[in-house]
Amino acid sequence: MTQTVLVIGFTDIGRRACAALQDRGVKVVHIANPSDNELHELLTQEISGVAIMLHHDIEALRYSLTIEHIRPGIRLFVAIFDRSVRHEMQRTIPNCSIASPAYVAGSSIIASALLTESSIKRTGPAADLSWEILDVESDSISVKPFTVPAKWKAVRLAAFARGQLRSYDSASRAMLTGLFALLGMLVTDTVIHQSEHTFSYAFYSAAAIIAGVTATDLPKTDWQFFQAGSFMLLTILFVATFGAGVVNHILTGRRVGVVGRRVIPRKNHVVIAGLGQVGIRLCKELKLLKIPVVAIEINENAPGVAYARDLNIPVIIGNASDIRTLSQAQVGKSKALLAMSSSEQDNIAVAVAARTKFPKASIILRAGTNDAIEETRSLFSIGVVSDVNGLTAAFVAESLIDNAPHVIIPEDHSLVLVSSDYKLAKYPVPGRCICG
Repeated sequence: MTQTVLVIGFTDIGRRACAALQDRGVKVVHIANPSDNELHELLTQEISGVAIMLHHDIEALRYSLTIEHIRPGIRLFVAIFDRSVRHEMQRTIPNCSIASPAYVAGSSIIASALLTESSIKRTGPAADLSWEILDVESDSISVKPFTVPAKWKAVRLAAFARGQLRSYDSASRAMLTGLFALLGMLVTDTVIHQSEHTFSYAFYSAAAIIAGVTATDLPKTDWQFFQAGSFMLLTILFVATFGAGVVNHILTGRRVGVVGRRVIPRKNHVVIAGLGQVGIRLCKELKLLKIPVVAIEINENAPGVAYARDLNIPVIIGNASDIRTLSQAQVGKSKALLAMSSSEQDNIAVAVAARTKFPKASIILRAGTNDAIEETRSLFSIGVVSDVNGLTAAFVAESLIDNAPHVIIPEDHSLVLVSSDYKLAKYPVPGRCICG
């Protein structure tokens, strides 16, 4: 008997999930935003499953609760981004499968950035970390446990060590210039005074001049008068420079540090452009793998900026398609640049800008398989394309027809679905339905 699935939402993922189900011979009823009365009419015994593909988590939660009330126990798949909403749904609707595009696509994106294998899957919780790497060859798959190499940890420490007390923009440059100038004057003045006094007295006298208070005693020669007077005047300039940098650093939310854990690594890091749900998920997974991360986000008020700060990941506020912003993030010395904005055009712009300035950079961009992408790839070898929506649509279809895949691995123009018992099934990349 042919299955019938109800798909709610005319989002891109909703359209592609509808197409993926139709490609496998499933009858699909596709509707945008049904009312409660319409759900009562639609959820007949003929419907074997429901996929809720909406952008708003709370709206998806409301639909899920309504559907569970009308048809208790029906197979349900919901795309949810927010962790708290996801946990609440898992608690109240145990028959519901929940995943986000970030969860589905993350393993293949990270593998493309770091490994030669096809996918890396975290198999344990954050409190008990474990991974496995999967590699597809023809019709077989190899699976191996993976532990974070000691070399990665050492490289991470070295990358952060090189980033200490290094400027990343004009404000941090002013702050460090003022700081080092004041320290230089302090040391110089201490050395000059130490020729006639003890070290402690010399240091106190030098600090008094730098602080702008009255000197402990007057200089004895003309050149010392000139030197002391010059230092007093220069102190005014450099204190102002240092203070302006500190104030800017505080007012901008301390998203990037000049010392500590939020400095910009200088080498062997991953740059993520776009702090949406996919970008944040990748930040978290890479941090667990001990890989240094730098994020770029154009909107300083985006929710992902605060979350990245909580993870102690430096966030540069700027346009990632601007070469100056990419240079601030040290893309030229990074392991990979991941362009993960929800806008395909923005990701193309980022990839092209990076390829122009840093031709050897490894670039992975989030995009679909529309004409714009194919034309751009024919003009530029801009990088590896990750079809996040296509991967998610295939995950949805398999979850509603059989069971949720363990992992999905892109392979040329097809997708390899790996089940929990490591059996393979290959399907074409889903297109888009013409519903609505």
